[in-house]
Amino acid sequence: MSMQERIIAALHQHFSPEHLDVFNESHQHNVPVNSETHFKVVVVSEGFGGQRLLQRHRAINTLLASEFEAGLHALAMHTYTPEEWQRKQQAPLSPKCMGGSKSD
Repeated sequence: MSMQERIIAALHQHFSPEHLDVFNESHQHNVPVNSETHFKVVVVSEGFGGQRLLQRHRAINTLLASEFEAGLHALAMHTYTPEEWQRKQQAPLSPKCMGGSKSD
Protein backbone atom coordinates (compact mmCIF):
# COMPACT_ATOMS: atom_id res chain seq x y z
CA MET A 1 0.00 0.00 0.00
CA SER A 2 1.37 3.42 -0.91
CA MET A 3 1.84 6.18 1.63
CA GLN A 4 -0.99 8.12 -0.01
CA GLU A 5 -3.31 5.13 0.40
CA ARG A 6 -2.30 4.73 4.05
CA ILE A 7 -2.95 8.42 4.72
CA ILE A 8 -6.39 8.18 3.11
CA ALA A 9 -7.27 5.06 5.10
CA ALA A 10 -6.12 6.55 8.42
CA LEU A 11 -7.98 9.82 7.90
CA HIS A 12 -11.17 7.99 6.85
CA GLN A 13 -11.00 5.66 9.81
CA HIS A 14 -10.27 8.30 12.43
CA PHE A 15 -12.27 11.32 11.24
CA SER A 16 -15.12 9.83 9.14
CA PRO A 17 -14.85 12.85 6.85
CA GLU A 18 -17.70 14.21 4.78
CA HIS A 19 -15.06 15.33 2.28
CA LEU A 20 -11.46 14.21 1.94
CA ASP A 21 -8.77 15.07 -0.58
CA VAL A 22 -5.21 13.79 -0.31
CA PHE A 23 -2.83 15.19 -2.90
CA ASN A 24 0.73 13.97 -3.41
CA GLU A 25 2.57 17.21 -4.13
CA SER A 26 6.04 15.66 -4.07
CA HIS A 27 6.50 16.25 -7.80
CA GLN A 28 6.48 20.00 -7.08
CA HIS A 29 9.59 19.67 -4.92
CA ASN A 30 13.24 18.80 -5.36
CA VAL A 31 12.85 15.06 -4.71
CA PRO A 32 13.31 11.92 -6.81
CA VAL A 33 10.57 10.94 -9.27
CA ASN A 34 7.67 8.98 -7.70
CA SER A 35 8.48 10.23 -4.20
CA GLU A 36 5.87 10.32 -1.47
CA THR A 37 7.29 13.02 0.77
CA HIS A 38 5.03 16.07 0.41
CA PHE A 39 1.25 15.88 0.77
CA LYS A 40 -1.71 18.21 1.05
CA VAL A 41 -4.85 17.05 2.84
CA VAL A 42 -8.30 18.61 2.92
CA VAL A 43 -10.41 17.08 5.68
CA VAL A 44 -14.02 18.07 6.37
CA SER A 45 -15.34 16.44 9.52
CA GLU A 46 -18.00 17.02 12.19
CA GLY A 47 -15.28 15.90 14.62
CA PHE A 48 -13.55 19.26 14.21
CA GLY A 49 -16.49 21.10 15.75
CA GLY A 50 -15.43 23.14 18.77
CA GLN A 51 -11.73 22.60 18.03
CA ARG A 52 -9.21 25.29 17.25
CA LEU A 53 -7.03 24.92 14.17
CA LEU A 54 -4.04 23.89 16.29
CA GLN A 55 -6.02 21.06 17.91
CA ARG A 56 -7.13 19.79 14.50
CA HIS A 57 -3.60 19.82 13.13
CA ARG A 58 -2.16 18.15 16.22
CA ALA A 59 -4.73 15.35 15.88
CA ILE A 60 -3.69 14.72 12.27
CA ASN A 61 0.03 14.91 13.09
CA THR A 62 -0.44 12.41 15.91
CA LEU A 63 -2.49 10.10 13.69
CA LEU A 64 0.15 10.17 10.94
CA ALA A 65 3.23 9.94 13.18
CA SER A 66 4.24 6.61 11.65
CA GLU A 67 4.13 8.15 8.16
CA PHE A 68 6.48 10.92 9.27
CA GLU A 69 8.81 8.22 10.60
CA ALA A 70 8.53 6.45 7.21
CA GLY A 71 9.64 9.51 5.21
CA LEU A 72 6.73 11.95 5.08
CA HIS A 73 8.50 15.30 5.06
CA ALA A 74 5.77 17.92 4.68
CA LEU A 75 2.02 17.90 5.20
CA ALA A 76 -0.17 20.87 4.30
CA MET A 77 -3.39 20.54 6.30
CA HIS A 78 -6.68 22.23 5.57
CA THR A 79 -9.25 21.19 8.15
CA TYR A 80 -12.88 22.29 8.21
CA THR A 81 -16.19 21.55 9.82
CA PRO A 82 -19.00 20.95 7.31
CA GLU A 83 -20.29 24.48 7.97
CA GLU A 84 -16.86 26.02 7.33
CA TRP A 85 -16.47 23.97 4.16
CA GLN A 86 -19.92 25.05 2.95
CA ARG A 87 -18.71 28.66 3.03
CA LYS A 88 -15.27 27.97 1.45
CA GLN A 89 -15.85 25.08 -0.98
CA GLN A 90 -12.11 24.84 -1.67
CA ALA A 91 -8.77 24.86 0.05
CA PRO A 92 -6.05 27.35 -0.84
CA LEU A 93 -3.43 26.44 -3.42
CA SER A 94 -0.08 25.29 -2.14
CA PRO A 95 2.83 27.72 -2.56
CA LYS A 96 5.56 26.97 -5.07
CA CYS A 97 8.59 25.14 -3.71
CA MET A 98 11.69 27.28 -3.31
CA GLY A 99 13.92 24.60 -1.80
CA GLY A 100 16.96 22.91 -3.27
CA SER A 101 17.82 23.62 -6.88
CA LYS A 102 14.36 25.02 -7.64
CA SER A 103 15.39 28.37 -6.15
CA ASP A 104 18.45 28.68 -8.45
